[in-house]
Amino acid sequence: MRPGPRNLITDIAGLRVGQAHDVRIKTGVSVLVGAAPFVAGVHVMGGAPGTRETDLLAPDRLVQEVDALVLAGGSAFGLDAASGVADGLRAMGRGFEVGGQRVPIVPGAILFDLLNGGDKDWEDNPYKKLGSSALSAVAEEFALGSAGAGFGATTADLKGGLGSASVVLDSGITVGALVAVNAVGSAVMGGGPEFWAAPFEIGTEFGGLGVGRQDPATVPRTKLTGRATTIAIVATDAALTQAQATRLAVAAHDGIARALVPSHTLFDGDLVFAAATGARPLGDPDRDSLLLGHAASCCLARAIARGVYHATPAPGDPLPCWQARFERRGGG
Repeated sequence: MRPGPRNLITDIAGLRVGQAHDVRIKTGVSVLVGAAPFVAGVHVMGGAPGTRETDLLAPDRLVQEVDALVLAGGSAFGLDAASGVADGLRAMGRGFEVGGQRVPIVPGAILFDLLNGGDKDWEDNPYKKLGSSALSAVAEEFALGSAGAGFGATTADLKGGLGSASVVLDSGITVGALVAVNAVGSAVMGGGPEFWAAPFEIGTEFGGLGVGRQDPATVPRTKLTGRATTIAIVATDAALTQAQATRLAVAAHDGIARALVPSHTLFDGDLVFAAATGARPLGDPDRDSLLLGHAASCCLARAIARGVYHATPAPGDPLPCWQARFERRGGG
């Protein structure tokens, strides 16, 4: 397996990512949009999720495809980001057709970044506008680290961030991940600089530091209650049903567990969306499904480390970023 040309989720043809952030508030939004509606699934393993329109992603629901997926900061306030995205898509003439009306299907998930040093004393909820701005900025290239939904993210001991990675399987199928890392736990071993995701690194995409030394059974320092949630999207160009996409989301959660310790806690709202554009049929459904799940989990682990690795400092930060605490080494 090898990364795609960008090592981003947009290595999957037809997918683009848009991002927007507010420096004063220290928060942001990321949106994944397809050139056409795509199949999506979702799975939640954290104890404190915040979601919009995730029930309709169950395989037995009427709507089988979505127009976009949204990741946002802001806790429950951030759910309004999807409204800004939906308004923009409707203006483009996109959405599920109902009696001549177009209703964009835009599931979303949020993370808690209300205690990160930003000014949260707003009069009007800013997230609908941030969602609209993110949609207007969709492109194949996008920033990692302190960007989009990861702009105000933190982990137990370092700033979090927005991460992405991709991999091309031997079959030619591409898998990608997009994640906003805002965990109760830590992404680094024993205080760092080595990442828990080190065994899955390709090249020097997050420093090439190798594996550090810490007993994985030892619980490292964690954040205070209520300051967490890692939300992610894994995507592929494979042709999947909604049930298969849901299983892909389930498998991808292993990537969170490989890259963040502890993970899936009562105080995290850890959630993974899965998206499938359907461009490539599965040659061997059983084997390809197994390989897709494994690739998605490894890709998500790498994306988490990249999000933390690329975070940058800002005034008022409650925690240092990886780059400030440790000398930058390798590529990425």
